[in-house]
Amino acid sequence: MIEVLYGITFLLLTLSVVITSIRLFIGPSLVDRVVAMDLITTQVIALIAVYSTMSKTQLFMDVAMVLALIAFIGTIGFAHYLEIRSKQ
Repeated sequence: MIEVLYGITFLLLTLSVVITSIRLFIGPSLVDRVVAMDLITTQVIALIAVYSTMSKTQLFMDVAMVLALIAFIGTIGFAHYLEIRSKQ
């Protein structure tokens, strides 16, 4: 029963990554693309967490944590760039 739930979760997360990728590629502005990229990163972290829970391996949770920290720093960098760009 739990394997079916893992499969449904993987399917829904993968579908949401595909939908968000569409926004990433056709986003009308740079801000839309940055938000879409941040959301895709969050969805990938969720996929890693579900896989880690399914396989009962804590190693992948470390990978998810490092990816979350890198995504956070990247988002701050983009926000700083957009702020500087808007002042010019």
